[in-house]
Amino acid sequence: MTIDEDALRREIKGLYPKRAKGDLTEKAFQRDLAARTVDLYRKLIEGRLAGGETIEIEHHVVQAHMKVTQSVLRESEQEAVSLFATGTRLFRLKSTLMPNRPPTADAEDNTTVDEVPYDGIESLKLRRQVRLGEMAVGAGMCCIALLFSSWLSITGPFLILLGVVGMLHALLLPTRWVDVVVVGSEPASGPILIYAVRKKSARKLINFVRGKITRNL
Repeated sequence: MTIDEDALRREIKGLYPKRAKGDLTEKAFQRDLAARTVDLYRKLIEGRLAGGETIEIEHHVVQAHMKVTQSVLRESEQEAVSLFATGTRLFRLKSTLMPNRPPTADAEDNTTVDEVPYDGIESLKLRRQVRLGEMAVGAGMCCIALLFSSWLSITGPFLILLGVVGMLHALLLPTRWVDVVVVGSEPASGPILIYAVRKKSARKLINFVRGKITRNL
């Protein structure tokens, strides 16, 4: 028996009152919410597949998507990015996750779906970027420790050490992602990027897509 999209949306919506009543712990709620949301995203993609086409590899990432005008004390919205590879093409689904609002995977949460056939992919490019925010925090900790060294005789050295470690981490472990370079213009909702490349699912996806591209050359 298959579950349709509306049934999954009702199931997701039903998790929230269960958490409010204490029937679900926060950990169980987050686990079930993530699983049902991925099921919903997968269902949307399956509805676009041709006869005999199946999803071979999946990769899911959630990123902070905080607005500059938003208070740092307020829980920020996030962006979910799901990639689905079939035997003939790559799908990318993007959706905005709002705090305390059930995901619906439709226009309400700005869900977009893009697809590109493998013969429309020119290459996969690994990109790197130094974690500037982490470096700034580490440098700030060092500056505070030095400026107030007379008051922070005990915690000052610890703050300096922590700041230096943070800056080294930002330099030695930069943010990495893979840019899916397509032939012609990029999809309307932006370039297709593969984040969290250290995850097993990302490595499998990259190798799978790279193999498809190589066969098409």
